[in-house]
Amino acid sequence: MKITVKLIGPLIYEAGFSEKELTLRGHLTVGELAAQVKIDKKRATIITRNGRAAAPGEALADGDRVAISYIYSGG
Repeated sequence: MKITVKLIGPLIYEAGFSEKELTLRGHLTVGELAAQVKIDKKRATIITRNGRAAAPGEALADGDRVAISYIYSGG
């Protein structure tokens, strides 16, 4: 299955890419994908799948677009 992953903010530098199409074998969840991209588990993230918030246990499907960002606050 092919998934497009878009990283936002410092994640671009940590993972070494801003957007990439990944070919994955088998069935993965949103949380497993984040682990494959090597996201720092110590920092809270927000993950969207096809423009909607996604839970870590949500199954991915071929053609999904996943965006991952650290959670920021301030204002």
